[in-house]
Amino acid sequence: MTLSRARRLGGVTAAAVAAGLLATPTAAMADTAPAVLGAGQGADSYHVKACDSAADPTWIGRSVNGPALNVTVTGTGARFGVWDVTTGAEDPVFTGEAQAGFNQQAGLTVPGLLDGHSYAWHAWALQGTQASAPSADCHFTVDTTSPTVTVSSADFPASGKATKYAGQKGTFVLKGADPAPAGGESSGIACFRYAWNYIGVAGCDAADAVEPEADGTAKVDLKVLDWGSNNLIVQAIDNSGNVGQTTYSFYAPTNPNPPKTLGDVDGDGVADVLLPDAQGNLQYIPVNGTDATPTTTIPANRAPRDGSWAQLQVAHRGWSNSHAPSSDDIFIHKPGDGYLYLYRNFDYGSFTDPMTGATRSTRCLNDAGAAAPCPADYASDWSKADQILAFGPVTDATSPSLLTLENGNLWLHAGGEFTFGFQKVRKLTTSGAWNGYDLVAPGPDASGNQALWARDRATGELHAYPIPKKADGTFDFSALADPKANVVATGFTVAAYPTLGSSGDANGDGKPDLWAVTADRHLVMYSGWDDANDLGPLN
Repeated sequence: MTLSRARRLGGVTAAAVAAGLLATPTAAMADTAPAVLGAGQGADSYHVKACDSAADPTWIGRSVNGPALNVTVTGTGARFGVWDVTTGAEDPVFTGEAQAGFNQQAGLTVPGLLDGHSYAWHAWALQGTQASAPSADCHFTVDTTSPTVTVSSADFPASGKATKYAGQKGTFVLKGADPAPAGGESSGIACFRYAWNYIGVAGCDAADAVEPEADGTAKVDLKVLDWGSNNLIVQAIDNSGNVGQTTYSFYAPTNPNPPKTLGDVDGDGVADVLLPDAQGNLQYIPVNGTDATPTTTIPANRAPRDGSWAQLQVAHRGWSNSHAPSSDDIFIHKPGDGYLYLYRNFDYGSFTDPMTGATRSTRCLNDAGAAAPCPADYASDWSKADQILAFGPVTDATSPSLLTLENGNLWLHAGGEFTFGFQKVRKLTTSGAWNGYDLVAPGPDASGNQALWARDRATGELHAYPIPKKADGTFDFSALADPKANVVATGFTVAAYPTLGSSGDANGDGKPDLWAVTADRHLVMYSGWDDANDLGPLN
């Protein structure tokens, strides 16, 4: 049976306990408490704990040579004795002596202990042939049997008859068992861990760990990232640090009618606001959310550089037709860097695949849309791009385009595969007057007309420049000639709102909406640029 007195050790590979001071003989004494160390299968290092009583012994997991007993003495060494509490035998099952080292530590390992049995031990300090009085008893119980774990899911059953699609969340039920040997005891399940395809070595304090309920099960809701075959690896870790593992394999079909929403990164059909949190992680916050809680958080270590998303510009609106998930591809740039990262979003924004680069194109167009030599001030890389903006499709319904601010002018990159530099480049302005403006791309309205919004950093004025779609399917960019025109709102100062953006239509009225981050890191959503709705603090 599983003991109710089991103590959760957090997946430790070794447990250590300490006892009271050894009595002092004439020639030797122990000046600190003895300890027992035992190696399990988890990832944590040795832990020192108070010497447990017979009613609540420490659990010791599997080890190569048996538990290691250790004591600090002032003398030449120590003598150890171990008794089997489970059998109640009066004679010790092990006795041994060890010399003290330079740090007055004396220790040895105890082989041959039985799985499921409880033991008591104590030590004597030695000085030559003289021995101290014994220490108080310490206690531990040995558990060397790995637990077992099974997985089931009604959403993605192993039989292959899935009721959901790749890109959707499914519920997975984890069930563990920690069998006790005949006549012995087991430590019980401490936690489950889970991961797709590969699981590293860690304990119950890992981010992917979950504790079982009273019935020994745990339910986890996971987004299935890949269509076709999937492997979910699950571990059960018991209170002694022993690990049992299984692989749950299932098939996830492709959604025949996937949601297609510009601005949607995670494939749920809702546009997302992408913002870093205070730790440099990247948050996905749906535009229709009732608060600023992210639905997905991408760890800082998945950023393409510097180990953080905080200093990177992240732009998304549209996807290449060459990949199945209808989720935005993501452009990532650090101002001043000549390289522009492109994440081809095959995995619903999880950043589990390698990144590519967006090659700088040399295919330039003139104002009439005809091929022409690139202007003299067109840079050969992305280092002159002070801002990048996912403008929205301008050549078809979904393909992404980029607007860049370079040397005070606006450039449009659109109409081709960015990975290979096939996109066409057009210089939209020549005044050089766009420095000092924060650009916002609201995306198309219900009629397909585009727009550009910009905040004057000096005044806090918000400008909205119409870019109507013409009868031939091209767009009229003439409103961009004068950045000081088309003021639609005031009060959006940099001090009050350090960050502005738009993820398209947030309230379903067919018109794009602004969002802003306040100085105290609250996310505010607007209807258009009016009617502010504070969604609360960001992480």
